[in-house]
Amino acid sequence: MFEDKTLVCKECGKEFVFTAGEQEFYAERGFQNEPQRCKSCRDARKNAARGPREYFTATCAACGGEARVPFEPKSDRPVYCSECFARMRGQQ
Repeated sequence: MFEDKTLVCKECGKEFVFTAGEQEFYAERGFQNEPQRCKSCRDARKNAARGPREYFTATCAACGGEARVPFEPKSDRPVYCSECFARMRGQQ
C-alpha cells in the first residue's frame, strides 16, 4: 500500500527517505502532513528547544566516588555513579 518516498529537507536541503513503515505510522496516528525535515535536523531542532541539561555532583552511595547526575539529589535517596548503577542493574 505504501511505498518509500524521497523528500527534501526544508532545513538543510538534503534528500531523505520517508519509508513505507514511517508512512504507515503517520497514517495510523492520523497525521496529515509528510515530514519536512530529515532525522538529523528534527533531532537538532528538538535538542535546541530543550536547552542544555544541568548536572549535579553527588557522592556515590556504593563506592564513595563522584557521581554526576541529571537531577538534584535528595538526602533521603541513595545516588550511584554510572559504574555502580550499571553493576546493580546487571545483578537484577
